[in-house]
Amino acid sequence: MFELYADAARLPLRTTANVHTKREVVVQSCLSVEAGIRSALRIVALSPSVLSSSYVEEMYYAWLEDPRSVHESWDAYFRNAQASSPVGEAEERRPSMLLQGRAMSQTPAMSLKVVEDHLAVHNLIRAYQIRGHHVAQLDPLGILTADIDSFVPSDLITTIDKLVTPDDASQTLGFYGLDESDLDKTFQLPSTTFIGGHETTLPLREIIHRLETSYCGHIGMEFMFINNVEQCQWIRQKFETPGIMKFTDREKRTLLARLVRSTRFEDFLARKWSSEKRFGLEGCEVLIPALKMIIDRSSAAGIESVIIGMPHRGRLNVLANVVRKDLDQIFCQFDPKLEAADEGSGDVKYHLGMYHERINRETDKNITLSLMANPSHLEAVDPVVQGKTKAEQFYRGDTEGKKVMSILMHGDAAFAGQGVVYETFHLSELPSYTTLGTIHVVVNNQIGFTTDPRMARSSPYPTDVARVVNAPIFHVNADDPEAVMYVCRVAAEWRSTFNKDVVIDLVCYRRFGHNEMDEPMFTQPLMYKQIRKQEHVLKKYADKLISEGVVTLQEFEEEVAKYDKICEEAYTASKDEKILHIRHWLDSPWPNFFTAEGEPKCMSYPPTGLTDEVLKHIGEAASSVPLQDFSIHSGVSRILRGRADMVSKRTVDWALGEYMAFGSLLKDGIHVRLSGQDVERGTFSHRHHVLHDQEVDKRFCIPLNHLSPDQAPYTVCNSSLSEYGVLGFELGFAMASPNALVCWEAQFGDFHNTAQCIIDQFISSGQAKWVRNNGIVLLLPHGMEGMGPEHSSARPERFLQMSKDDPDRYPEFTGDFEVQQLYDCNWIVVNCSTPANYFHVLRRQILLPFRKPLIIFTPKSLLRLPEARSSFDEMTTGTKFRRIIPDEGPASKNPGKVKRVIFCTGKVYYELAKERKQLKLEDTVAVVRLEQISPFPFDLIKAEVELYDNAEMIWCQEEHKNMGYYDYVRPRFLTVLSNKKPVWYVGRDPAAAPATGNKFTHLAELKRFMDTAFDLSAFEGRSF
Repeated sequence: MFELYADAARLPLRTTANVHTKREVVVQSCLSVEAGIRSALRIVALSPSVLSSSYVEEMYYAWLEDPRSVHESWDAYFRNAQASSPVGEAEERRPSMLLQGRAMSQTPAMSLKVVEDHLAVHNLIRAYQIRGHHVAQLDPLGILTADIDSFVPSDLITTIDKLVTPDDASQTLGFYGLDESDLDKTFQLPSTTFIGGHETTLPLREIIHRLETSYCGHIGMEFMFINNVEQCQWIRQKFETPGIMKFTDREKRTLLARLVRSTRFEDFLARKWSSEKRFGLEGCEVLIPALKMIIDRSSAAGIESVIIGMPHRGRLNVLANVVRKDLDQIFCQFDPKLEAADEGSGDVKYHLGMYHERINRETDKNITLSLMANPSHLEAVDPVVQGKTKAEQFYRGDTEGKKVMSILMHGDAAFAGQGVVYETFHLSELPSYTTLGTIHVVVNNQIGFTTDPRMARSSPYPTDVARVVNAPIFHVNADDPEAVMYVCRVAAEWRSTFNKDVVIDLVCYRRFGHNEMDEPMFTQPLMYKQIRKQEHVLKKYADKLISEGVVTLQEFEEEVAKYDKICEEAYTASKDEKILHIRHWLDSPWPNFFTAEGEPKCMSYPPTGLTDEVLKHIGEAASSVPLQDFSIHSGVSRILRGRADMVSKRTVDWALGEYMAFGSLLKDGIHVRLSGQDVERGTFSHRHHVLHDQEVDKRFCIPLNHLSPDQAPYTVCNSSLSEYGVLGFELGFAMASPNALVCWEAQFGDFHNTAQCIIDQFISSGQAKWVRNNGIVLLLPHGMEGMGPEHSSARPERFLQMSKDDPDRYPEFTGDFEVQQLYDCNWIVVNCSTPANYFHVLRRQILLPFRKPLIIFTPKSLLRLPEARSSFDEMTTGTKFRRIIPDEGPASKNPGKVKRVIFCTGKVYYELAKERKQLKLEDTVAVVRLEQISPFPFDLIKAEVELYDNAEMIWCQEEHKNMGYYDYVRPRFLTVLSNKKPVWYVGRDPAAAPATGNKFTHLAELKRFMDTAFDLSAFEGRSF
């Protein structure tokens, strides 16, 4: 670089512009890098002749023509030289004389100092952009800093009295090699700042002042970690441009009116129900106008639907003043005498959701708002909201995120502490999961329940998790409503412009405890002493606008009285409500799927069989490559040939049966989505729904999307290595429409336990709490095959324990008993033993007139077991899902001779059948497969028990006794038997772990319970 600079300085001087340009480009290419500048100037110091008068004159003429054509250091040099000349002298003297004289009057060291001072100022500007947020005035209480580091970066020259003394400021100037005499010197501003507005140079004192205004006021910004220059420049322009944060009088009055509603709503609830938990918004009342600003700006940009997720704090206020739930419907929730309609168990008022379509008053456009119901498990709703947002974008064809968006609200402690936040962020940029930008709003109380931030997180801010996806983070003092509004405006514009996530950190406080009944002085006495003295933000802002003449005191008081009257009238009307209808709080309605009363339009069993022609057509698609010149792997080619062979023989294995189910639904216009870890190929390399060209990188083919021209699209997507976040996402996707089969497959069945919160709080109980139907399908590979304790059991006992059917009540068989059972249950649990039954249960799931979650324990070894294949005859028109598969061998032909009936489910059937055949007990022992475990098929089990009336009843399972199905099926069998006959257990002994890690032990356990299963004297003499 040194030689390059020297060569540039020695170029022959010519007057032609192109030579000059070439020379200047070479010089600038060296000077553009700070290290290059310093190195080059050291050469200048060694060789003064470099600064020849001709060269300086040439630089000067170029600068006169266009100051941007020379390096920033020359620009500043000429400006200072011209400014220091007497008036008129610059015009009279030749440029070469002026500059040569000035240049020759300076030593090389002085020239070096000029440029180094400019570099120092540039570094100072960058320091504020990077670290200014550390000294921003973010805490409304004035006693804490929003970041727990509580330090002032040594490279910031701030005049905030409480943080830095004048001596400290001088010391910081020295850090840059500057002193107080430089404060009034003019410096050229770099292109990476907008603090100059239309000015390109500013005195250092003014530079510091404007940087403080932009970065050290009530807004603190973290964005310099973003690795996109355009995005960083966009943010700088939005916050650094002088005077940009302006509001019209109309906008200020609108903000005040929204603050009135937010504040007076909480005041009204506090007056009427002082002893009720409501998790009010006091201390962050600005959240309501903040959300409305985001929605207003998004609506103006074309957004038609907003899906919102939030915790319980402030939910009632959001329902009332953002979503616009009728106030009387909210107030009646506080009535302890209000009876619940027979729609489920319901939920507390601050967990409920709402769906509402209305006109946005600011834009005069239609907008749909959906606030998702959610449990107390903080942040669990995050991926659910994202999934529903993705689904709405998908169904609307919104591939750019211009019509549908999501807003997620968080608490500070949960945002930092809950791992699902990180999982959800990591879905934000994935092709099959991105919602093209979410606006996150953190209500930062600066405290958890009772836990201080220093004990609740290791990161400086609660929002630091957002940095992993390059999301800008805007911290803002919530007691400055206009600052909050501006940040929200910018956040909405950011999302609209870049389709990326953004975080707004509302640094506020919690006026009361965790809830209104809690005493926070126990644990945070100093904070709450200050809070009790804190003036309400509404009064502060009203006083400000009154002093500015924007509103009068009378106008303000009238606005308050107007909203108070609305609340009182709604309160009076709420007393007329006698019954609480949960469906009035539904967050995801399905228009035209149910009747107006929310009931199924019919209760008949749907036909699930297909014609041979359709089966053959789908089979041919499953065994071929629809694209020309597509080179597939030889192993995949062998699999496709095997499928073609099966189709020709009218049989299917497990993968082909699934293909038939998916393909038939797609042909009928039903969208199918399969998501999970490695689902495209399948954990066990059996599926291969995505074919990869072996010769062309990133070229792939999905044959299921080539069935017919008018088919529905098929989405199959490998997920990130997440269960909690991805299952929540798919649940949300399934929530958007009943006309889609949405499946989530665990890599191994027991991996669902890291998503247990979604299963417990949403899937199992969602309909009972929120009248929310959902047809999500969980595919959980399950089976004891010697793979160790972590890859064996899908924990069926957990799902069965949460199934709500009564084990001790024998149901009445009226109407279509099978359909009525399915309608009454909270979910369906099956363990299919044949591909045909798997095919039927998938089709039944989408053809039923209602939706229930479906839990399927899928096989591993059965995927390739020749005996575990089905004929087309079991899938053709007239066939359907078989809740049980009776014994169809010799035992069923002469039931009177049967001495033992073994009931089982899943893979163990094939081991039992093999053992029975070897022992030649096929006419003595019947084996009945229970395919649908819950709801329990009482009617069919009763028929089997009566058929083998003289036989001994056995339940056999491969799982340990304290796991699996036994504790669920035993009391139901006894109910069928009227408690007159035992059901003996055969299987593995109780254990702590789901399976052994030793292959020998595994096989020994299997042999032991197989011997017991076929030892007809094993239970002789035992009492019931």
